Amino acid sequence: MEIDKQENKMDEGLYSRQLYVLGKDAMLKMQNSNVLIIGLKGLGMEIAKNVALAGVKSLSLYDPTPVALSDLSSQFFLSPEDVGKPRALTSSVKLSELNQYVPISVISELSELTLATFQVVVATETSLEQQVQINTLTHARNIKFIAADVRGLFAQAFVDLGPDFTVIDSTGEEPVQGIISDIETDGTITMLDDNRHGMESGDYVRFTEVEGMEALNDGTPYKIQNLGPYAFKVELPANAGSYAKGGIFTQVKMPQQVSFQPLLQQLQAPEYVYSDFAKFDRPPQYHVGFQALHAFQTRHSQLPRPHHAEDAAELVRLAKEIAVQVPAILGEAAVNEKLITELAYQARGDIPGMVAVYGGLLAQEVLKACSGKFNPVKQWLYFDSLESLPDAEKYPRSEETCKPTGSRYDNQVAVFGAAYQKAIADVRVFLVGSGAIGCEMLKNWAMMGLGSGEHGKIIVTDMDSIEKSNLNRQFLFRPKDVGKNKSEVAAAAVSQMNPDLAGKIQASLEKVGADTEHIFDDAFWNGIDFVTNALDNVEARTYVDRRCVFYKKALLESGTLGTKGNTQVVIPDVTESYSSSQDPPEKSIPLCTLRSFPNKIDHTIAWAKSLFQGYFADAPENVNLYLTQPDFVESTLKSSGDVKGVLETVSTYLNERPYAFDDCIKWARLQFEEKFNHEIHQLLYNFPKDATTSAGAPFWSGPKRAPEALQFDINNEDHYHFVVAGANLLAFIYGLKGDAMPETYKRVIAEVEATLEPFTPKSGVKIQANDNDPDPNADVSADDDVVRKLAGSLPASASLAGYRLTPVEFEKDDDTNHHIEFIAAASNCRALNYAIETADRQKTKFIAGRIIPAIATTTSLVTGLICLELYKVVAGKTDVEQYKNGFINLALPFFGFSEPIASQKSKYNDKEFDKIWSRFELEGNLTLRQIIDHFEQKEGLEITMLSYDVSLLYASFFPPKKLKDRYDLKITDLIKEVSKKDVEPHVKNIILEVCVDDKEGEDVEVPFVCIKL
Repeated sequence: MEIDKQENKMDEGLYSRQLYVLGKDAMLKMQNSNVLIIGLKGLGMEIAKNVALAGVKSLSLYDPTPVALSDLSSQFFLSPEDVGKPRALTSSVKLSELNQYVPISVISELSELTLATFQVVVATETSLEQQVQINTLTHARNIKFIAADVRGLFAQAFVDLGPDFTVIDSTGEEPVQGIISDIETDGTITMLDDNRHGMESGDYVRFTEVEGMEALNDGTPYKIQNLGPYAFKVELPANAGSYAKGGIFTQVKMPQQVSFQPLLQQLQAPEYVYSDFAKFDRPPQYHVGFQALHAFQTRHSQLPRPHHAEDAAELVRLAKEIAVQVPAILGEAAVNEKLITELAYQARGDIPGMVAVYGGLLAQEVLKACSGKFNPVKQWLYFDSLESLPDAEKYPRSEETCKPTGSRYDNQVAVFGAAYQKAIADVRVFLVGSGAIGCEMLKNWAMMGLGSGEHGKIIVTDMDSIEKSNLNRQFLFRPKDVGKNKSEVAAAAVSQMNPDLAGKIQASLEKVGADTEHIFDDAFWNGIDFVTNALDNVEARTYVDRRCVFYKKALLESGTLGTKGNTQVVIPDVTESYSSSQDPPEKSIPLCTLRSFPNKIDHTIAWAKSLFQGYFADAPENVNLYLTQPDFVESTLKSSGDVKGVLETVSTYLNERPYAFDDCIKWARLQFEEKFNHEIHQLLYNFPKDATTSAGAPFWSGPKRAPEALQFDINNEDHYHFVVAGANLLAFIYGLKGDAMPETYKRVIAEVEATLEPFTPKSGVKIQANDNDPDPNADVSADDDVVRKLAGSLPASASLAGYRLTPVEFEKDDDTNHHIEFIAAASNCRALNYAIETADRQKTKFIAGRIIPAIATTTSLVTGLICLELYKVVAGKTDVEQYKNGFINLALPFFGFSEPIASQKSKYNDKEFDKIWSRFELEGNLTLRQIIDHFEQKEGLEITMLSYDVSLLYASFFPPKKLKDRYDLKITDLIKEVSKKDVEPHVKNIILEVCVDDKEGEDVEVPFVCIKL
């Protein structure tokens, strides 16, 4: 499957999730870019891995340095057997397995001639002198240059994309579009129905469908002045005319020119991007600090030794010398000796979390350099995570405790010390999910040695299997793994990366949920130290969060959406939980808009997916219910749904079922006529194009677009594919064989069209005119005679014993199953009805499949941030100020960090408790009387109501007889009597909710009750 670059082709099945982030144009530019990466320790390989997954024309490597055992601290493609071999050559073999479309080569020298063949050069593990030499050449030849360095918990990045770099899209966000309410003569434009336009001054827009000021519709982009959320202003052309009505504005992404300075100039006058605004004063300190490191290494041919006081003192002196030589760097500030000393102590450190953060960040900069998509870093970005250091008293760090011992973890021990490395190894952690985030997490953990100790363990669970589209970002998987279980393949892969994990990592295929609580039971939860989520849906996240709250386990939560990522830390008794805050619900499309008045492609795609669901899933399911349930008709009559519609569908699907594929083509062609011709004629009959509202305004105005009925054209791809896909899907549910020959479709379509008669609109059809109006068909019950006639038309189910239809299960990623083909064609045909711009299958798949756009770069960075928080969890930190929740957007680029929100406290009877983490804990299978007495005597609380799940076990207002019968029942027996269900044998904790009155007789909020059986 070779890429044909001449025809601008790519493997969309592999790159599907990335395409939604970068777009096809940017991807094609990347496929014409040759990239060189210098230095193949952890950082260089992390960048190389992400760039290879993204897909460039070629990736070349340079690093002849022999592999050292300490390189294995973060370089995941090396093994102990590689020690002594050249880094680049050894790594290239495994790197080449990641993406068959990206050739990997190793170069032997960095000559001027060699460098000139690349579009982007990335330098890691390179002296400052050599960086300047390379950059002088690249800047002169307009070759993009990126340099980076990670030293322990400190990191540095420099970006030079040339003197005249074009950014074609700075944010990657979908262009804003809106409907115009009015255009004044001074160019002030207001939105319809107070809809926010979402733009800023300096943005550009184009206009379409403006009546009166037709000159605006010529495609010219107009620069806007923002007048507030509901209005903006443009400079109208001289011949603008007078506004009458209508109009749509669409934001235009205008190219921006950005100028970069070379490294030599930027060393003396740096321009920073701030990674943490709480550390606003640190970038200048690190700017002199990293230059001092290079000077130290040049002088001694090595970096400072871990926690060596003399080396640290020399580094401080060098930093002060640089600050004196270039006073503009620090200005009035002095060298921060404490920071520079810590930099010296950690200079030999190589931390997987930091490598992942900068590996994701810098790989995205490479992609920006290749494609011009998104805003690049301009030009320095410094970052530290000193909060990740453990408490010095509990985990001492000194020259002795941080010295190398000949271990693969030496570069981590250099930062944290030997005692803390042992603590990491003895951790027992539960990872929920092994997709994109899960793969990256496991890789980082393998490098850290997490769970590799005598008492350590990693449990990873994921019920999904590997698909082709996963390979673009879930880097532990290879093409040969497609179809296999994610958790098992991932566990095996990281056990090979670090053999210390052999036997220490357990793969599960179970979903974590209420139905598996007998598997993930008390013993399981009490046997782990903390949990890390790698999930892709809110429902699963909130369930795991509830379990973590109940068992008081720390939770590390993260997620990505294209170039955006977030991290959240949940610490028992310290922070709020994941479920404490929720995103607002998605805005739904009103049914009236979907049915009759769409005005954008999202509406037609939602309508087409609903049509797909009705034709090929709901209808056959109802048929099967009729064939298997003797009382189907009676139960349908009792339901509150569309009885007539259900019975009509079942009758049609059984009485008019196809017996050959020609019948399926006829059905699909007639459905086209019904949906895109007849229904439009009926709508225009009810609401003619000159119709007016009760207020005398034109009915077809604002968001309502007057439609046109379609005349079928076999040469129109959308018309044709609606029939092809519809026919094949109908054949599938009836078990018939499809046909791919165009001649077949042409012949049958011609036969159908010879029998078509003009549509005659019906009177009495009711159509909802506005979203806020009641649906005129909602409460209309079907005529009893019609229903009885429909029921009588159904064939006897006994005569169809064993006959079943096969409902379609929507699958977005199989391009051969006609699912997206049908939805795209149906959506586009409806868009043509309403003069809405159509969408290609890729965009249709994105919207209809509710696909979460994803790229490896964001995933790498986010998991790195989580690993930096993980160090704090392992260290047992309880100071909320030490933790950081993060939000990043690599497109801008933007980095935002804040301390987690502390959990809320409350009181009863002057006793303080935590609203999230506190609970009353009782032991034994107590009676109701014992529970009531305990609260009165120990807590000073009178229970007024006691409930279990949805069952009310006790209430003070119960009749005396009922109370007497229940007082002496054990809690398990009481639950069984009230709920009529036994307490499951695996349940070791009974959770009760209580309503209580305090000593003053006031109703007060208290924690839940946990009875340990």
